[in-house]
Amino acid sequence: MFFSRSAVAALLALVAAGCLPAVAAEAVMVDVPVKKIRSVAKSATTPVRSRHTKRVASVVRIRPAVPSYGQLSGLHSTRDALDLKSGAALVLDQDTNEVLFSKNSQAVVPIASLTKLMTAVIVTEAQLPLDDVLTVTQDDVDTEKHSSSRLRVGTQLTRGEMLHLALMASENRAAHALGRNYPGGLDAFVAAMNQKAQDLGMADTHYVEPTGLSSRNQSSAQDLATLVKAAHEHQIIRELSTSPQYQVAVGKRQMQFHNTNRLVNNPTWDIGLQKTGYISEAGRCLVMQAQLAGRKLIMVFLDSNGKYSRLGDAERVRKWINDSAAVAVPIATKAES
Repeated sequence: MFFSRSAVAALLALVAAGCLPAVAAEAVMVDVPVKKIRSVAKSATTPVRSRHTKRVASVVRIRPAVPSYGQLSGLHSTRDALDLKSGAALVLDQDTNEVLFSKNSQAVVPIASLTKLMTAVIVTEAQLPLDDVLTVTQDDVDTEKHSSSRLRVGTQLTRGEMLHLALMASENRAAHALGRNYPGGLDAFVAAMNQKAQDLGMADTHYVEPTGLSSRNQSSAQDLATLVKAAHEHQIIRELSTSPQYQVAVGKRQMQFHNTNRLVNNPTWDIGLQKTGYISEAGRCLVMQAQLAGRKLIMVFLDSNGKYSRLGDAERVRKWINDSAAVAVPIATKAES
């Protein structure tokens, strides 16, 4: 398939600027003058010196977007009164369990790093010594999504530091190391996660590992609200998950980590617990406990489109609650799944 010179020039400019990745499953062949490639994309290929060679075949690889489970199942076609960008959402009163807003709250979808909230609950309730030193090993390296980590193999941190980084900075190797160092090992830890979910009545929830990198870690907004309520009972989880930043000593270096949820730095929010999550299959996810208009609320946003849309959804809910002067009329979408 061949494209016009203007279309190719624009495409190559995006690649050169880093706006498009250079690796993909499908290649597109283009036919374009060498001078055009040099001027638009500043190609690093060897210049063609022959006067008779005026055209060159170039390959531009584009990584296709991977749709989330929510997109594939049509969750985003559900309309709601707040025009949320999340495919599923739930807002309820923590004290009374009154549902204020519901959208596809029973839909079972991947939950990404929201998994780490259950990981924290298991570690905390096991009362394992937080000052025990754990070592990151090759077993903690992500072979599911091949994601990067600032914690190199061989890094030694205490269990408490690992827990802090897993909750606040969503550090995958820290979360995996916590599970691996559980009595009985990783299999026992995952079994404990599923048993806790069962004990809490989270019938739509299933875990296969402690990080959330696997799309087989799945739950519903309704179940996750239950988990947030249970996790909120632990002071250490409240404090570590809402910590704006944290510095740890790794060997002779001091490493600074920041919270993945920028709302914790917003003085207009009173957040008691939070956790973010993202993998392509899950979309952008967010759970929070926060005080709004004098009420303690639990908010769950799953499969949100766009990098900042989950935060935008949280702001929409906050505006709605505040505008309602704490007498909000419960809203439930007609199409529940």
